[in-house]
Amino acid sequence: MSGKTPSGPLAGIRVVEFAGLGPVPFAGMLLSDMGADVVRIERGGVERLAAHDITARGRRFVALDLKDRDQAKTALDLAGKADILLEGFRPGVMERLGLGPDDLLAHNPRLVYGRMTGWGQTGPLANAVGHDINYIAITGALAAVGQGTKPVPPLNLVGDYGGGALYLVMGVLAALNEATRSGCGQVVDCAMVDGVLSLMSMFQSWLNIDSWKERREANLLDGGAHFYTTYACRDGRHIAVGAIEPQFYATLLRLAQLEDPAFIAQHDSTQWPDLREKAQAVFLTRDRDEWAALLEGTDACVAPVLTMSEAPAHPHIAARASLIAKDGVLQAAPAPRFSRTPSAIQGAPPQQADDPDAILSAWA
Repeated sequence: MSGKTPSGPLAGIRVVEFAGLGPVPFAGMLLSDMGADVVRIERGGVERLAAHDITARGRRFVALDLKDRDQAKTALDLAGKADILLEGFRPGVMERLGLGPDDLLAHNPRLVYGRMTGWGQTGPLANAVGHDINYIAITGALAAVGQGTKPVPPLNLVGDYGGGALYLVMGVLAALNEATRSGCGQVVDCAMVDGVLSLMSMFQSWLNIDSWKERREANLLDGGAHFYTTYACRDGRHIAVGAIEPQFYATLLRLAQLEDPAFIAQHDSTQWPDLREKAQAVFLTRDRDEWAALLEGTDACVAPVLTMSEAPAHPHIAARASLIAKDGVLQAAPAPRFSRTPSAIQGAPPQQADDPDAILSAWA
C-alpha cells in the first residue's frame, strides 16, 4: 500500500490474508479496493509480489515460516489485532500450525475467520484436491455450459470467483457486521460447491417445474434460443443477441431484416434450431462492427463480442473508466461504486516485505 490514507467504505478494517491461489487473493483485492488494510502472510523467503498480478494490488505483505514457532507466533499476533482473516488451505492445515479458529478466536474473540475451499470443511471430499472445473462439475453448472457435444469450462469465473471469492467477501462482511453488535466473531465456511449451487438457484427453480431441459443449447439462456445466443459474422468475429422481451425481439427482426415468417414463433422451442440457422445465414452477410453500428444501443439487445484486448476501446467502458492504467498496468477499476466513500486502488503489488513488528505497532 501507498502511504496515503485508504479510501473506501472499509477504511479502518484490518484483514490478514494467508497467501493462496484463486479466490483468496481476489477476495483480498476486493476488500483492499474498498479501503481495508490487507496484510498478506507469505511463506518465508518471498521477497516481493509479482508486479503483473493485479489481484495482489493494494496490500502489504510479510514473509513468515509458519513452521517456526516464533514466526507462527507473529502470525497469531497479527490475527489477534485483525477484524477479518482469510485462508484457503485444506481442512486441518491451519489447526496443525496452531492457527486454527479455536486458537485464534481464543486470542481475538471478535475475529471473523473466513475459510475458502472448493469442497467445504466437511463432507466426503473435504480433504480431496481439486480445481474450479472439478467443483463446478458436481453442481450441474458445468454440464449446462457449452455446445451440444461437450461441456466447456467458463474460465474459472463460476467456481473460484463467482461461487468462491464473492461469497467469501459477502460472508465475512456479514459476519463482521454481526460482530459489531454481538462482540463475537465466528467462522465462515465458504465452499465453492455451495456458492455455485446458490448461483444456480434460478435454474434449479426452472428444473423443479420441468421448465429446464438437461441438454445444452436447448434452453432460453444456454444458447438454445435463437434470440439469446451468439452469431458468427462475415469477418469471423461474433455478435451477442439477447432480445428476450417481445418488443425487443420485434426490434431485432425489423432492424436485422429477419423477414422469414417463421421468426414469428419466438418461443416455440421446437423451431429454435432451424431459426438459429436462418438467423446465422443473415448475420454472415455483414462484418461484426457493421452489425454493431446498426444494432448496438438499440432495443434489439445486441452487442459485439469483444476480446479482452478490444474491450478498453469500447466507448461505454472508456466513458466509465471501467478499465484504468495504474502504475503502467491496465486493470479493472474497483467495483462496485460508492457515492460517498469511493473505493480506490490502494497501491501496486508490493515489491518488498513489510516489517511485521511495525504493522503490529501501527495496529495497536
